[in-house]
Amino acid sequence: MKKRVTGLGGFFFKSNQPKELKEWYGKHLGLPVDEYGATFWWKDKEGNEASTQWSVFDRDTTYLEPSKKEFMMNFRVENLTELMSILKAEGVQQVGTIKEYSYGKFGWIMDPDGNKIELWEPIDEELK
Repeated sequence: MKKRVTGLGGFFFKSNQPKELKEWYGKHLGLPVDEYGATFWWKDKEGNEASTQWSVFDRDTTYLEPSKKEFMMNFRVENLTELMSILKAEGVQQVGTIKEYSYGKFGWIMDPDGNKIELWEPIDEELK
């Protein structure tokens, strides 16, 4: 396997007022917010279009569990299935099973500090 992480896929965090916080970031920092947060489009060094997601979740979300942290990082990866097998063999704690959607595959792991990390093999064309 040549690459593991290819970039930052997103940053997700909890808030007591996610709707108001998204509006604040839109108004004061100019983030292009929608109901999910903000999507930032960019091109990699080969010129391929890609995206990074910024999202605010409600304080009582269970999406970040089993982590007790207020945030979760999402990393873009190549060949998620192979990477998850390698990580398992390396003793990395995995959370749940790989999920597939029209915009990519997702897998989850925990780091030694108890941070849940989302691994995403994207299909960027489907996000537009």
